[in-house]
Amino acid sequence: MSAVLDASALLAYLQGEPGADAVAGALSQGAVISLVNLAEVFSKVAERGKDPEALETELRMRGLLYGVLEAQPFTREDALEVARLRPLTRSLGLSLGDRACLALARRLGLPALTTDKSCAGWTSG
Repeated sequence: MSAVLDASALLAYLQGEPGADAVAGALSQGAVISLVNLAEVFSKVAERGKDPEALETELRMRGLLYGVLEAQPFTREDALEVARLRPLTRSLGLSLGDRACLALARRLGLPALTTDKSCAGWTSG
């Protein structure tokens, strides 16, 4: 596995936005996403009037989700790390989802990949 994607990274890839090339590179080596961040992606799709289940099916059929992109559960340890990260990242405005990505990256010892500017300057290490 090469990196942990946050919701903004996967959305950028899916929509061909800036950062999509970096995400494609990570996916070519295998990547991971927290189910919390995957829920954010599905929520954005639903917010735009589309069917999140249809997106999940499409991503599975393309060999992306549960293929080159592994979805990891949110664990008790992740929950505690998200809480510990709150005071450290509060001034950056990191959301629960941002911190879930960082917690998973720390747990797996992988870099976090984001296109969210509010995460600039924060690393998972």
